[in-house]
Amino acid sequence: MRVLVTGGAGFIGSHYVRQVLSGAYPPPEPTELIVLDKLTYAGCEENLTPVADDPRLRFVRGDITDAGLVAELTSGVDLVVHFAAESHVDRSITGAADFVTTNVVGTQTLLQAALQAGVGRFVHVSTDEVYGTIDEGSWTEDHVLEPNSPYSASKASSDLLARAYHRTHGLPVCITRCSNNYGPYQFPEKMVPLFVTNLLDGRPVPLYGDGLHVRDWLHVDDHCRGIQLVAERGRPGEIYNIGGGTELTNRELTGRLLAAVGADWDMVRPVTDRSGHDRRYSVDTGKIRAELGYRPRVAFADGLADTVRWYADNRAWWEPRKRRAAPVGA
Repeated sequence: MRVLVTGGAGFIGSHYVRQVLSGAYPPPEPTELIVLDKLTYAGCEENLTPVADDPRLRFVRGDITDAGLVAELTSGVDLVVHFAAESHVDRSITGAADFVTTNVVGTQTLLQAALQAGVGRFVHVSTDEVYGTIDEGSWTEDHVLEPNSPYSASKASSDLLARAYHRTHGLPVCITRCSNNYGPYQFPEKMVPLFVTNLLDGRPVPLYGDGLHVRDWLHVDDHCRGIQLVAERGRPGEIYNIGGGTELTNRELTGRLLAAVGADWDMVRPVTDRSGHDRRYSVDTGKIRAELGYRPRVAFADGLADTVRWYADNRAWWEPRKRRAAPVGA
């Protein structure tokens, strides 16, 4: 089996690649795994170091909007797992063009190439942010899309393109929508790594608004296991929510991070709330649980402790990247 993973040098994509090549998932294992990654500020080949010597791994630096390259790489591929995306909300507010180009045009380029190549399965990795905000309850997969940031709007657009390629052309596409991820190798502009690395350096952390925005937290390993289940047995044309089942306000999460590094609340600096900041995200995971047997395995307390420990032990990885991070990331 030949697999193409886009964005496979980023946070979530590289975890998926490392797990696939290390035999963490049931067979069949790939005979070749191609990583296509542009290596923007948030991706790096170093994330693939643990599997760099695997003869099945082929790394290609390139852009998913490059139709010729994408057509070449999808030829003869059995499975495409599409992680590549611009994903940081703050950056999308100050400059949306890259998000539209990569997330919308890039996804369409991949879908077209997969169609022409006769790819057997295409998994499009998306986000719960496409649903907008929800005061109570949880979103099911058929909920209307109401994105509130340029980032989530670009992802919603790519979801609709993926759905259209299935309905119009019969391309066997599945869409996954995940809640907030955390874990090792996450670029230090998102909330968990930003706060942890700031606190490890004795620097204050920025907390948006009143800190009562609610997010569901999902360990990257649980996310990637869910994606693999969809790749193996998901029904073409279907959408699957993947969540961790741990809802916390940003203020509650901040408290846990402070405790994890032995810091006090005097290290927290309130900052002006982000424009269009969604109040609460919550996905209903009943579908993937019932159909594919998904269950999150990483207890949040354990996963968070392991993540904090990883950043404490891997300064050489995050310190140079920290200089390229956006100023806030809650």
